[in-house]
This record gives sequence, structure tokens and C-alpha cells, in this order.
Amino acid sequence: MTGKSADMSCGWAEVPGARIYWEASGNRSGVPVLFLHGGPGASLGKGGYRKRHDPSRYWTIGLDQRGCGRSTPAVQDDLSRLSANTTQALIADIEAVRRHLGIEKWIVTGASWGSTLALAYSLQYPHRVLGIALVAVTTSSREEVRWITEDVGRIFPEAWDDFAKAANCKPGERLIDAYARRLAGDDRDDARTAALDWDRWESSHVSLDPLWQPGPLFDDERERMTFAILVTHYWSNDGFLRNGLEIMPRAHELNGIPGYLIHGRRDISSPSVTPWKLHRRWSSSRLIIIENEGHGGPESMAALTRSVAEIAARL
Repeated sequence: MTGKSADMSCGWAEVPGARIYWEASGNRSGVPVLFLHGGPGASLGKGGYRKRHDPSRYWTIGLDQRGCGRSTPAVQDDLSRLSANTTQALIADIEAVRRHLGIEKWIVTGASWGSTLALAYSLQYPHRVLGIALVAVTTSSREEVRWITEDVGRIFPEAWDDFAKAANCKPGERLIDAYARRLAGDDRDDARTAALDWDRWESSHVSLDPLWQPGPLFDDERERMTFAILVTHYWSNDGFLRNGLEIMPRAHELNGIPGYLIHGRRDISSPSVTPWKLHRRWSSSRLIIIENEGHGGPESMAALTRSVAEIAARL
């Protein structure tokens, strides 16, 4: 299914158990650029990513990852198949969209969780990747998940204490596992409570970002639920990147692919040590630290635009 409006087209790619929404804008004959959104579960939103690249030179493609946005079914309407929503499934979905659009190779970009997914995809399909440009770089390792759900509580002890008490952990259960269990559980009233508590915590640990504005991340209840279910599902499972699939130990496999790792120095949620470690292992990458930004921001996105242009100039 495809619809068109000016230089933009959109539609769905049929994959096992889901329909993946995609949209493409710009010059179909230009350099293809894939954008992978954050979350997991944040969706493409209002599509601001489409404005980052010259539409006369690039063909920019975005997709709503499985279970969120305009992809169907929504995760909260399909909880019995939540276990099938994995990083490996998302990589297969990306490939389905690539084949659907007839793209041979593309520049892969992503932000936050989207950077994890971009790295995992590129490690599996390096021959499909012209270059990689990432903002707010993460690898979704257990260490990173522990930091963002527990250790960062040393900086926000009041908010973390509320977050921990609200988790209702079973004996020996990690906070992330407790929230994942409740958000995917049969008691949907309890799930809604957990989603609100999760939203409050997410809003707390991004509060040192210079662009942060007080308030919830999501006003819409369904969007809040989708985000909370998918984030906790993926983080509880270490991003489904275990047993040899961890990104950091494999980063050297990307040598030869141009890469740009763009990160805010003030990103307290995802400290800059992650892109620094990646850069040390990935010899063809460049580390760009934005000193006055947190988890993304206008300077980071401008750096992303320049990075894509530099990759394209090498082609």
C-alpha cells in the first residue's frame, strides 16, 4: 500500500505478524538515508527528521518500528506476541522495507535507541551500509541499562526512591524486570499505573538536558503505554543483544565503514563513555562531542546533517 503527497510517499511493508509503516521523502534518485527512531517505541512522531537532509540530494526513509506508531498491530493490542518483538525482528523489518523500496545500499542514521538498532543492523548487513551517523549513542548493554534505571539514582535520589518504591519488585527482581512484568501483565489498570511511574522517572533523568522542559514525556495514554511496554521489554532483555551479539565487543567489525558518533557532554542518561569506547574500537569512526547539549539537541542534529553530507561526498 502506498500513498503520495508532493515529494513524499508512504506505505506499509508486510512482514510476519506485523505491517511496518514507512515513509520516504526527497529525491528518489538521490542518496538513500535511513533514519531509525528512539525509544524503543517512540515512533517517527511528526517527522522532523525529514527536514535534516537536502531533498534534492537525498532520499530520506523512516519507519515506525514494530509495535509502535503507525505500524500495526500496536504492541498493547498484541501482548500475546510480545516475545516476538526483538532486535532481530526489527532488523528483519528494516531489510523488508529496504527490499520493498528497491534500495541496494543506504546511509544508516539513528538517535538514542535508534543508534543501537543502527549498529546492530550494520553489524548484520555491513554490505548494505554506505556509512553510519548516530546521535545520543547507546548500545543497550546491561551496564547501560543498569545505569539509566538504577545507578543514575545517585544523582536523582528523591525521584529514584519514588521510582523504586513504585516498582513493586518481587524478592530478588531487578527494577527493570518488575516494570516489564507489570506493563505486559494481565492487570491493565496496574499497567497504566506502571506506565505513569515510568514516564515520571524518564522525565527526571533527562532533566539536566539544557533543552528539558518539566512535564511528562507523553500526554497521550496510548503513546505512553506503547513506549513504556517496549522500552522495558527491550531493556529487560539487554536489547536482545546477548550471547555474542553484544555491540561493543564487535565494533571492530565495522572498520572500513565511515561512522560518526555524535553525543552531548551533558547527557546524564547516557554518558559519553559509550561512544568513546565505540570510537576506540571502530577505527573508521569519528567521535563528535557537543559540549553544551544533553541527549540530543539542535547542535547534535546539525552535526548529523553534516556527517551525512560528508559520507555522501565520499561516494
